[in-house]
Amino acid sequence: MNNNLILVSGEAVTGKSYCLRNLIDPTGVMYLNCESNKKLPFKSSFQEFNIIDPWQVHEAIIHAESMPDVHTIVIDSLTFLMDQFETQYVLPAANTMKAWGDFAQFFKVMLQQHVANSTKNVIFLAHTLSILNEQKMEIETRVPIKGSLKNNGIEAYFSTVISTKTMTNINLEKYKSPLLTYTEDEKELGMKYVFQTRLTKETLNEKIRSAGLMWTKEETFIDNDLQHAIQRSHDFYM
Repeated sequence: MNNNLILVSGEAVTGKSYCLRNLIDPTGVMYLNCESNKKLPFKSSFQEFNIIDPWQVHEAIIHAESMPDVHTIVIDSLTFLMDQFETQYVLPAANTMKAWGDFAQFFKVMLQQHVANSTKNVIFLAHTLSILNEQKMEIETRVPIKGSLKNNGIEAYFSTVISTKTMTNINLEKYKSPLLTYTEDEKELGMKYVFQTRLTKETLNEKIRSAGLMWTKEETFIDNDLQHAIQRSHDFYM
């Protein structure tokens, strides 16, 4: 089991890719771009790879084990990776029932074998979607996935799921921790990008999760900085 596996989920334009900007030793980051080679929102020195076939992600995770200079693998994003598999391997298939089974197995083998055996930090970014649960008549926010994987949901395969949010400074006032700081620009704008690490009464229908006691109540919202989450994971599971 890889204890340094994190899912960063969130809506578009809430800082999912931006959260990577402060990763330490950036030349040791293997960045797998599954979003049509879309550029990062900051200048980076990551080892960047444009994924044009989803099976390249499997190969990259395996190959990273022979690369001592690589300490972190980032898949950006899981949502587009699975869409890519659907486009290339499911929709053109003569037997779509088998192809949807291959779709599910692609994901399960990636997580349960390659990622589980990895000695690297493995970070998945994913887009969320808010949909109506007609049985409960509640709006639920989750990472959308098709096929049989939809039953359990993608988040079930992760011990740590944090969410990117855009919050006003006023709504953040009651959260005080060294991991929540404000730049001069954020003070002037009155808002900031943050991670949500724990559920609140307003977000009970989201899929945020982590081990008990990993985050304090004061750390429910922290800076949008993935290095904080990686370090906390290392400290917690060491």
